[in-house]
Amino acid sequence: IAAHRSPEHIARNVYRHPVETLAFFGLRDDMTVVEALPGELWYTEILAPVLREKGRLVAASFDPATPNMVDYQKKAHELLLRRIAEEPAVFDRVVVGKLSPPTGIDLGPPGSADLVVTFRATHGWLNGGVADQIYAAFFTVLKPGGILGIEQHRAGPKTNLEAFSGYVPEEKVIAIAEKAGFVLEARSEINANPKDTADWSAGVWTLPPTLRLGEVDRAKYLAIGESDRMTLRFRKPSAAKP
Repeated sequence: IAAHRSPEHIARNVYRHPVETLAFFGLRDDMTVVEALPGELWYTEILAPVLREKGRLVAASFDPATPNMVDYQKKAHELLLRRIAEEPAVFDRVVVGKLSPPTGIDLGPPGSADLVVTFRATHGWLNGGVADQIYAAFFTVLKPGGILGIEQHRAGPKTNLEAFSGYVPEEKVIAIAEKAGFVLEARSEINANPKDTADWSAGVWTLPPTLRLGEVDRAKYLAIGESDRMTLRFRKPSAAKP
């Protein structure tokens, strides 16, 4: 257990299976890795020390120059910069990239990354109409043969697909990635949760860690745990141009 990780973040290991997930994605300590939208830095806290000596971590955050940034985007970007400044022993070699479509995208030079990872973000990009643009950027930044690792809240038979719930059908995510040029290499049930029926009144945010309904049925949702998630590994064809 690393001292730079909070007890709250460590408690989520049981739901997020970081060791197994990153091993499934093929992470090595000498890779150049792009993490798309680090958010509260849950995975950044794990990736940064692994890659610090031999590899390179690009944290593709919200671009502060983007007009009309919302509050959570500003806070996420400020958190990243603050942790880099205040905890150099862990984060000083993290490179800050940009992922604020449609204009502010800078993941690094074309063909420079070995691995791109995205955790529970595709629903937002679909809702904003920018998923195709972002997945195309992932394809461009990866080397031929590079890997795209995706973890995403998974829709089920009861999910209302007309509402913005945070859940996305697995086949839809696969279609977006394949449209960008990726080839599906493997699926994993590492982050599956059969207790999640994916039909909650406040969407995926009904469940922990958000618990949007407050005290209403709180024990029930805590017992269910975090959402049911797909975990997918794609590869950029070796013959593909950056």
